[in-house]
Amino acid sequence: MELILRKLGLQDYHKTWASMQKVILSKVQGDSDGLWLLEHFPVYTLGFGASENILLIKNDIPVIRSDRGGEATYHGPGQIVAYFLINLRRKGWGPKRFVNELESSVMDFLKDYGVSSKRQQGNPGVYIGNKKICSVGLTIKRGYSYHGLIINIDMDLSPFESINICGKQSLKATDLNEFAEVPIEKAYKDFEKTVKARFEGGMDTRIRSFLLRPLMNTALYQ
Repeated sequence: MELILRKLGLQDYHKTWASMQKVILSKVQGDSDGLWLLEHFPVYTLGFGASENILLIKNDIPVIRSDRGGEATYHGPGQIVAYFLINLRRKGWGPKRFVNELESSVMDFLKDYGVSSKRQQGNPGVYIGNKKICSVGLTIKRGYSYHGLIINIDMDLSPFESINICGKQSLKATDLNEFAEVPIEKAYKDFEKTVKARFEGGMDTRIRSFLLRPLMNTALYQ
């Protein structure tokens, strides 16, 4: 089954979220899976159970409550945002297996730049030392996943200082360029190759690219 890759550029969070929901609600068995690669304009997003009072320092960045679980994170230019619209029932994967595959893809991607990263037990995402470089967030409905992950590449990290990242007071953010200077365009191309290498084997999937302008219902985000 093909994995259709859409490169969307810089996008509004609300509009992209609505588009994902529309696609997932219209999917039927046999439809191709999707991978959307993009960046977002600056925005904080909240899981459906997170407190509204997330800002430790007031600023002008909008706050949006999403339909994922978990706490707060920040999206902005200089990140890889990868949304996976995947039929998990067809793959026979539950949420934990899928999160593991996404984290492994990010760790493989970082390793290619000589950057060692790790998981933290009980805290989804990818870490370099004690700092977080990647957040993983999923919603699964009718056996289909949407949302996905963000990787900090070369960005202004100061908006993270206004929140407790994923609800953790002491957790700090980092980006790839703290360890290796990588242009965002190259990072996108390299991450696409990493996903292709892992998912072609693990998901019996072929990637076809387009340049553009559940098992259960669950939501995960950290």
